[in-house]
Amino acid sequence: MSQNRKLSVIFAPEINHKLNLMQLRVKEICKQKGVLFKDLAAQVGVTDIALRSSLKGNPTIGTLEKIAGALGVEVSAFFTTPAEGVITCPHCGKSIHIKAEGE
Repeated sequence: MSQNRKLSVIFAPEINHKLNLMQLRVKEICKQKGVLFKDLAAQVGVTDIALRSSLKGNPTIGTLEKIAGALGVEVSAFFTTPAEGVITCPHCGKSIHIKAEGE
């Protein structure tokens, strides 16, 4: 008798972190360009839920190319880090400048 087993893949924390950053970068670029996530999903040809799910998982290069094309950016834009001391609020899209005060 054989049993069906689910195989779970556990990513290293660094990979999970990079996938989360990529998802935030896609959201950030959407905010900067004034594109709603549901409109981006429609341009890519998937549902809003499917797009979010794909970005939370491990999207294919094909999916990333479609998203990049719809946003008018290169795929590499999803993996670049923002300028030092500047982050973009994922909720409103405004730039937040962070300055560390010395002792």
